[in-house]
Amino acid sequence: MSFTLLLIAGMVLMSVLSYAMYAVDKRAAQRGHRRVPERTLHLLALLGGWPGALLAQRRLRHKTAKPRFLIVYWLTVAGHVAIVVASALLR
Repeated sequence: MSFTLLLIAGMVLMSVLSYAMYAVDKRAAQRGHRRVPERTLHLLALLGGWPGALLAQRRLRHKTAKPRFLIVYWLTVAGHVAIVVASALLR
């Protein structure tokens, strides 16, 4: 399997998982239950789930009013992109 195909498959999987975790966190927030740690949401984004996280933020209107969270989120997106580019260049 090619590097590109493996990368895309991994990102799709992590995006689905990331979206699901945002949905779980949103529901927990609405019900006053235990929340998904922000660190977990950021880790999923860094591991390639950032497209799913972005979609969840927009569709679920979740975590969009927290500037600190959004700054860290966009830093994880930049980190993921940097890792992918570096990996491609080192191949």
